[in-house]
Amino acid sequence: MRALLFCLTLTLALGPQVPIRAQRAASRPTLPPLTAHDARINALIQQMTLAEKVAFVHANSAFTNPGVPRLGVPELVMSDGPHGVRPEQGRTWQAPPPAAADSGTYLPVGVALGATWNPALGYAFGTTLGQEAAARGKDVILGPGINIMRSPLNGRNFEYLSEDPYLVSQMVVGYVRGVQDQGVAACVKHYALNNQETNRFKVNVEVSERALREIYLPGFRAAVRQGGVYTVMSAYNLVRGHYASQSDYLLNQVLKKEWGFQGAVISDWAAVHNTLEAARAGLDLEMGTDLDMLPNPNYNRFFFGDSLLALVRRGRVPEAVLDDKVRRLLRVMYATHVPDKSQRPAGSRNTAAHQATARQVAEEAVVLLKNFGDFLPLQKDKLKRVAVIGANATRLNAYGGGSSQVRAKFEITPLQGLRDELGAGVEVIAVPGYRIGRGQRADPVLIAEAVAAAKAADEAVVVVGWTHGYDYAKWADNAYDAENTDKPDLPLPFGQDELITAVLVANLRTVVVLVGGGPADVSAWAPSAPAIVQAWYGGQAGGAALAGVLLGRVNPSGKLPVTFPVHLDDVPAQKLGEYGYGKARPDSATVRYKDDIFVGYRYYDTYKVAPEFAFGHGLSYTTFGYSNLRVVPGPQSVRVSFTLTNTGRRAGAEVAQLYVQAPGGGPVPRAAQELKGFEKVQLAPGQARTVTLVLDRRAFEYYDEAGKKWALVPGSYGLRVGSSSRDLRLTGAVAR
Repeated sequence: MRALLFCLTLTLALGPQVPIRAQRAASRPTLPPLTAHDARINALIQQMTLAEKVAFVHANSAFTNPGVPRLGVPELVMSDGPHGVRPEQGRTWQAPPPAAADSGTYLPVGVALGATWNPALGYAFGTTLGQEAAARGKDVILGPGINIMRSPLNGRNFEYLSEDPYLVSQMVVGYVRGVQDQGVAACVKHYALNNQETNRFKVNVEVSERALREIYLPGFRAAVRQGGVYTVMSAYNLVRGHYASQSDYLLNQVLKKEWGFQGAVISDWAAVHNTLEAARAGLDLEMGTDLDMLPNPNYNRFFFGDSLLALVRRGRVPEAVLDDKVRRLLRVMYATHVPDKSQRPAGSRNTAAHQATARQVAEEAVVLLKNFGDFLPLQKDKLKRVAVIGANATRLNAYGGGSSQVRAKFEITPLQGLRDELGAGVEVIAVPGYRIGRGQRADPVLIAEAVAAAKAADEAVVVVGWTHGYDYAKWADNAYDAENTDKPDLPLPFGQDELITAVLVANLRTVVVLVGGGPADVSAWAPSAPAIVQAWYGGQAGGAALAGVLLGRVNPSGKLPVTFPVHLDDVPAQKLGEYGYGKARPDSATVRYKDDIFVGYRYYDTYKVAPEFAFGHGLSYTTFGYSNLRVVPGPQSVRVSFTLTNTGRRAGAEVAQLYVQAPGGGPVPRAAQELKGFEKVQLAPGQARTVTLVLDRRAFEYYDEAGKKWALVPGSYGLRVGSSSRDLRLTGAVAR
């Protein structure tokens, strides 16, 4: 969200893993439906003048609507972002100087949450956000972001959860409920098909109805139907020729009528282009900031300002349509106790519980990609000197990425985390190895310094990867994972491949740590590296979590929520479809999703393309055995059970994954397999547990475009259970 806004030491050690799932489920209150206050709301609407109604449906500052002061209705106050409450912007967008009073908990980014494969942590994550938003007087938190990771080039993938709609759906529900149980509205975004940042204000997406229904909409549907989300943010892009904020099909037909959404649709900032279309299509609140008129903005110039007032007076927009917009916004306000915030649960900030959640998410998100010869964990008692190499080892990320910036009370970098974990008895040599900045190439002097440090050390830890934009004055120089920008390619920038190769030659006892919001092309050095770890942007405790994994205090349990391709040419959006336009495609503003349903692993598995690291992949310091598959079909669902055993010597968690394989010969092409169930299971050494996953009818269906409905092909469906999409240990079948 919002290129327009661009201008603008924890040592808490967690004990044994807390059973968050049971704890949260037992304590969750039952919230009343959004329509519970409709009688009072309708009476209030009757008292409002036409001008007050129109004013109510557009912004009066960067993050508020005006309310109705005459009737005692306060402003509705919104805030970014998906992984922490944004610093105060104020009506003039002037953030206060750094101070603890303006700080919040910096949680790991969305893709890191997705990598935990732990829906209970989604609830804990949302709870933290909701409590901190409430403490700062916010009524709506603008998150979660759940757009599908169609291409690894998308600069905003770091905010999103996965390439897979089922995983997104499972994770988003807990997040939404966690926020809203605190009396704050969640706002799921960006609806829909905001899968690139390049020309995001102009790109027109052409996509089949089947791909829309099977890939791009399930997460939003789950947020509405299962999560009960109060608000939805419409995207910048066009969909089939209509801006998402002006799409009658997306907003009225699908969201409000088909899914029964009773809340409010909020535009992304400055995403409205036509008053009549947006008003009729189902948009409820136009947000943005009047940049042209600062410091004296005139919000009546908005499309939902004087123009809407004139259209209602002329009868071109029925007043009943306007009333519905006001009603929906008031529903959100009453549900979040805006008229009387004393009824809202008391908020809190930077509590021990919040810090513990940030750390646990970071720990469970770390993915051990490669561990040749059990190189990891490092043995602290055998270490005298460790070289920590790479500019990302000391780089702060809380304020990066765009509108998801967070003013963190503290942020533990990888270097600090390793120093804290190793203690005073181990010497840590830190060198940068490369310089961050667009156009920066391998620096022979810095590489020579890194090689010398690696040779002098028992072990080397090279911390590399992508970067957020951090310094607004140099945004274009250092932003790869950020809104309003996409990556130009997949190889790591700044000469990092050359650095890693040189360090590996100097000292084979080297672990490579990848920081960033998604895949990179690591083919130049991955075969030579004994250990590779994906650390994402781990939030305020990210460095501590990483160090805990590297030194073995924490057993890695993260799994990839997105496929890592070998090269960009292997990506389905590039191979089958189209991605971006501008320099690459100056002839057209339309991007055709010709990859259709074959997004991510669906493509790699169906077209038999080997990934660098598969969807669902993640290693452990212990081992797990799968056995005793049992399939029990029923009239409405199928129960799949199996035994999961920790066959190693360490306690650890495994994400057991269930994929469904459709029978051949159906009326439409089907993916080789699709994720339809998973569970994260914590086991002690030698412990076994029966895992039961239930498949409903939708797990076997495809979307029939001709019939405009979900359809089932009778036949034998394969059931495949294992540790990743490419590591499947048990196979079975069921007739449907």
